[in-house]
Amino acid sequence: MSELTKHEPHTIYIKPSKGLAALNLRDLWIYRELIFFMVWRDVKVKYKQTLLGMAWAVIQPVMTMLVFTFLFDKVAKLQTEGIPYPVFSFTALLPWGLFVVALNQGSRSLVAHNNMVTKIYFPRLILPISSVFSGLVDFAIAFVILVLLMFYYQVTPAWNLLWTLPLFLLLAIITALGVALWLSAINVQYRDVNQALPFLTQFWLFATPVAYSISAVPEKWQIVYALNPMVGVVNGFRWALLGTGNGPDITLWVSVGISILIFISGLFYFRSMEKTFADTI
Repeated sequence: MSELTKHEPHTIYIKPSKGLAALNLRDLWIYRELIFFMVWRDVKVKYKQTLLGMAWAVIQPVMTMLVFTFLFDKVAKLQTEGIPYPVFSFTALLPWGLFVVALNQGSRSLVAHNNMVTKIYFPRLILPISSVFSGLVDFAIAFVILVLLMFYYQVTPAWNLLWTLPLFLLLAIITALGVALWLSAINVQYRDVNQALPFLTQFWLFATPVAYSISAVPEKWQIVYALNPMVGVVNGFRWALLGTGNGPDITLWVSVGISILIFISGLFYFRSMEKTFADTI
């Protein structure tokens, strides 16, 4: 009887992983070289056969700053907390530009690389991630222009707060990537995302204190206003670089919470839909 028991077949149950294990983030480290390659490729493709090349990374925010300066400083005469308006608006345009790259390139990343998605295996998370990280190149170039603007207008940085700038840059990346994960996964099934992007970008811009200060929003509405995660990102950049605003307060923590929620939920939604990408795209 003991011999029979010894040789009884074992039953193996294969169950889907749950929790953080379901995200399988270890693959991102294994394929880290592919992330670097995709970022470099996105940057090259973006400026390939352009006359001005990477100068567009400067031209776009500078032209936006000039338009905002005319409309909101010269015409509307909005308050900028004692900071020259060009510096005030350009500081906000830095994280906003990173976010726009995530909206536009990240949301289209899966569809744009449909041949890769349908033919070879790799973590699909790499595509929206590389789109967001490629925006860091434009961010770095535009940051040099901000330094020149601050020098020209004799604006002294908030030296004691500069150490917090990487934290707000990380918050900008988390926010941008979270939105990119949601939109890229939805765009595989519903191409309406492409049609909605121009409207979404324009609406989100004016719903974010890029051209104006959050002090223009009535105090009783500021917590509701901070449900827009880019409010915390933009205000944080201004506070870390220029020392304007009240610093970390309830509106910042509300925005941080929403950013993290969008990012984590975006990861799980993206992973849950990933198995259908090849068949749907």
